[in-house]
Amino acid sequence: PFGTALDTSSAEFKRIVDETNLPPSVRLAESGDAKVQAEMTQSFGNAMLMGLLLVLVVLILLFKDVIQPLTILFSLPLAIGGVAVALIVTQNALSMPVLIGILMLMGIVTKNAILLVDFAIEMKRHGLERVHAMVEAGRKRARPIIMTSIAMSAGMLPSAMGIGEGGSFRAPMAIAVIGGIIVSTVLSLLVVPAFFLIMDDLSGLLGRIFGRLVGKKEEEDFGLSNEELTQENRDLGERLRRLERENGIDHDMLSASGGAKVLRLPPMAAE
Repeated sequence: PFGTALDTSSAEFKRIVDETNLPPSVRLAESGDAKVQAEMTQSFGNAMLMGLLLVLVVLILLFKDVIQPLTILFSLPLAIGGVAVALIVTQNALSMPVLIGILMLMGIVTKNAILLVDFAIEMKRHGLERVHAMVEAGRKRARPIIMTSIAMSAGMLPSAMGIGEGGSFRAPMAIAVIGGIIVSTVLSLLVVPAFFLIMDDLSGLLGRIFGRLVGKKEEEDFGLSNEELTQENRDLGERLRRLERENGIDHDMLSASGGAKVLRLPPMAAE
């Protein structure tokens, strides 16, 4: 691209006005595209804040936890770094289409982190140690994360090349999205597991300090696996045999009745 970006030109005009000794009756007033961009930039900040709050609320409801959703929010700066790299490489300036692309990245990047964190939490609930749970999450979820990121980047490629009418307006947005997706996908597979372990330690610490309000909750009751069910049956049989010995009941007191084994209780017990 040639020329100077609008925000750069506006900042230079403001600097010149500030350094020039103008009479009080003369002032600088923004109009046209400069005024529109200033208003939209302020609205973008409000939209970004509202989007972050909504994402946080949804994640808290999904995970039933206050601490672990922060792991997913910490992955958002990874996308911002990718946007910055893409704009520098392609020599594009920060503009309103780029800001729109950053809003789009919020949903894409959080989706990748949710896939990892949710699977790791599920594995922990089934008894897997937390490091092994996150390793398993990375192994099982890396392929769908990479495939969806490649598909999204490929879909944005024609817009990034400026093909079609209005391509010059869409190109910065597509470039920002592609850069954010590529960088965040690679780094999320490395950074999100580290943040997950840090937040898990923090959750345990807050759980010990403040109790169940903000810390770890009691583990939910899940169905037993085949191995656990076999062990439970074995333990139950041992307890029954111990109870028989303590009450002086032996297996000779068991007799067949109608094809089923019936336990004959002693007279006092029967009364």
